[in-house]
Amino acid sequence: MSFLAKIGCGPNGPKKTTILLWLSVVFFCMANADPAFGQRRFSRSFAAGQNVRLHLFNRSGTVTVEGWNRSEVSITANIEAPTAIIAPQVGNDGTISINLVKDNQGRGELGNVNFLVRVPYSCSVDIETVIGNLIVTNVRGGLVRAHISSEGDITLTNISAFAVAAQNGIGDIFFDGEIQNGGNYRFASMRGNINLRIPFTSSFKVVATAPSTRNISLGPFSGSGMSYQSDGRRVVGKFGDGGSTLTVTNQRGSISFFRR
Repeated sequence: MSFLAKIGCGPNGPKKTTILLWLSVVFFCMANADPAFGQRRFSRSFAAGQNVRLHLFNRSGTVTVEGWNRSEVSITANIEAPTAIIAPQVGNDGTISINLVKDNQGRGELGNVNFLVRVPYSCSVDIETVIGNLIVTNVRGGLVRAHISSEGDITLTNISAFAVAAQNGIGDIFFDGEIQNGGNYRFASMRGNINLRIPFTSSFKVVATAPSTRNISLGPFSGSGMSYQSDGRRVVGKFGDGGSTLTVTNQRGSISFFRR
């Protein structure tokens, strides 16, 4: 008996229609064998209090965090194939955690996951990725931390946080925001440009180091309170009354200060 006869597609049975239907069933079963196979977009919202904290660890892709005037955290992700599992966790302290590296351990290659997260203005933000860009805007919580272990740009705009830490391997870092009295601000890159745009009314102690390029530009913040050391590889000094701490290190790139 022929294959077509076995599935009911002989001379007396349905022809192309039956074959197409049978193949559709096969592909439908294959697509649903893995729960994440068909996932292309993730969307979820969480109620949030005043002291909410976001911790997001991506594997590859762009993470954008925007502050807004709502008491909720909205998470949207566009997921490229091969798809990844996204499993947010909410801690007892109100921390919302997403860890794609942990949740997808042992699953092999994954596609980029591009996040758009909207948080209350007062949210503390702690985001990290292996490869990709990190963008945070309009946040004034206690902490903003952005870390890229390999390659990507970090852009922090309209930030008013007591503590800011931005670090990457290869890529640019741009900070536009307030320097709060008593705050701690750290920026570090292996190779790229670090540009800091802060108010002229800022008050800080600074250590800026560019050991390979000696390319340190203080712009309007230069003056008698600043001292170039180690043949121009480091700048140490105080601006204003030195109420906050600012540490900037760029191994093979430039450091530039601009007036906000």
